[in-house]
Amino acid sequence: MDHQGEFRRAALESGIPDEEISGFSRHLRLAIGLSGGGDGSPVGHIGGSPRLPVGMKWPSAGDVPLPLLLSVDCGALPRVDGFDLPADGTLLFFVHQERDFGASHADPGRYARVVYVPEGTETAVAEPPSSARVGERIDVRAELRAELPLWLEEGDEDWHEFWEDLEWEDMSRFQQQLARYMERELPHLDELRSLAHDLWPSGSHLVIGGYADDEATVGGITAKTLAKGEPFAPLLEEDALRLASEWIPLASEGRVLAEYYTKFMIRHDDLSAARWDNALTVTHFQAP
Repeated sequence: MDHQGEFRRAALESGIPDEEISGFSRHLRLAIGLSGGGDGSPVGHIGGSPRLPVGMKWPSAGDVPLPLLLSVDCGALPRVDGFDLPADGTLLFFVHQERDFGASHADPGRYARVVYVPEGTETAVAEPPSSARVGERIDVRAELRAELPLWLEEGDEDWHEFWEDLEWEDMSRFQQQLARYMERELPHLDELRSLAHDLWPSGSHLVIGGYADDEATVGGITAKTLAKGEPFAPLLEEDALRLASEWIPLASEGRVLAEYYTKFMIRHDDLSAARWDNALTVTHFQAP
């Protein structure tokens, strides 16, 4: 389905100029929200035991089994232009969240694993190791959702909610550039943003695709991609924005009730080439 065309037609009918629609659409990404319940057939499940290729051992970090976060049937997912997920097969996401959160950035992939099982592979439900934690299996269904970078979202505290309290001269140069861009190039930003979220609403806490450009996630990617022993310092705003655009959430878990929640991130070119070993995890912790 031509989702960009659907959005353009709806925006034109609202009287918004075509050039402005094109500018906004460059930032608009459609993502896939996953949630339990609802209508439609399941596309995968959270928790539970995975179906692994016959003879494959349960993924682990040494003697530490990695719990299954998500199993998803790629062939059952809605297709999204510009997001190069496999057309079929199964993607499985394993992560030991407590250990991944505390791991040194010198060993970034130790406590997480992305496993792709091609269509037609002989599989069996894996028997978990005795020390493995197996969460409750919850079947999930998929829906499309509209996502924008944080600096274009309304009232986001990480980017521009506080701008309303700043005088122009107190803004950074980069904040001023973004403010000018929104004012000059996107005068109908509120209408465009509302239209996108009306067309593709979702309250899902687990998302495939979209954006994960919050400060903590960008900082985590930066730390995990540094050379071993290299000191870590927060990025400048423009560098953080550039870095966030280079990565896309392969599976992004939002915080609901859990203390730990994980985002599996991958570069666009690694996703296109199915280089699953190059995916990185950023696990957050927030006390209840």
